[in-house]
Amino acid sequence: QVQLMESGGGSVQAGGSLKLSCEATGFSGRANCMGWFRQVPGQQRERVATVYTYRGRPNYADSAKGRFTLSNNDAGNTLFLQMDHLRPEDSAMYYCAAIPVPRGPWICQDNNLAAWNYWGQGTQVTVSF
Repeated sequence: QVQLMESGGGSVQAGGSLKLSCEATGFSGRANCMGWFRQVPGQQRERVATVYTYRGRPNYADSAKGRFTLSNNDAGNTLFLQMDHLRPEDSAMYYCAAIPVPRGPWICQDNNLAAWNYWGQGTQVTVSF
């Protein structure tokens, strides 16, 4: 059974930085899809950044490009999201998600939330003016 545990959320002022971490247990290999999604109450959950953890290149939503950096460890079971130049509109609950051993790297770019098999409990990010 795959489990995801997020950490690193908090409150910062606009322009500040936070680093989120997601540790996965239960993966059978190091080639997985992992990613970060976020959700504001009353709005749809949206993709922030995703990656194929075996030599994959991160894929970012437009809102994250140039400000957020996604990375993972070599074992493919820990994901990081470095968030710089944070804005109040980045405030949301951030969720880690995973697709274990996908058919191929392209699966990791799937915006369909139903494609992502496992989700963490979320970590809150609040950015104030």
